[in-house]
Amino acid sequence: METVLETTELSDEQLAAEAAREGSDGPAFVALVARHRQRVWQICYRLMGNEHDAADAAQEVFVRLFLNRAKFAGRSRFSTWLYGIALRTCLSLRRARGRRERRVAPSEAASTGESFAGASEQTTERLDLAAALDTLGDEERALVILKYAEGYSIEELAAMLGISESACKMRLSRSREKLQQRFPHLGD
Repeated sequence: METVLETTELSDEQLAAEAAREGSDGPAFVALVARHRQRVWQICYRLMGNEHDAADAAQEVFVRLFLNRAKFAGRSRFSTWLYGIALRTCLSLRRARGRRERRVAPSEAASTGESFAGASEQTTERLDLAAALDTLGDEERALVILKYAEGYSIEELAAMLGISESACKMRLSRSREKLQQRFPHLGD
């Protein structure tokens, strides 16, 4: 119990340094996972699009964290570094999986009797937004989601992606422009 009390008083960065020295998944590593489990899952859910894939991605994030725990150099906050691992893991998994699983072919939707005629306006807006985001590349989509749905700053996003803040701003701006050109009604 004493170790748990000690870890609760340490910052993420201090825990990361201690976890790097631990030979296995000791108390510092366990404390970091406990602190960030929910946020990592939330990021994974937003980027992967469903609970099953989010759970798989979050598990992969913590495996990668464990394997790379000694690589945290302290150039950014630990949380930014960890969420960068989550972002890159999700992008990698999405590329590997492809987009075919997330899309229902129009003929399949018609044959199953799906109809959007009775959908509420809010549901239709969500469907429109999801369709709009699916037209972006994986990294563009992730930037838009993490900036506007998750509220990350340009500085945090740049650190997660390992790019400059100006490059991050430019990519985000281009992504927004693409969305506005393809779906001008979404801005209404």
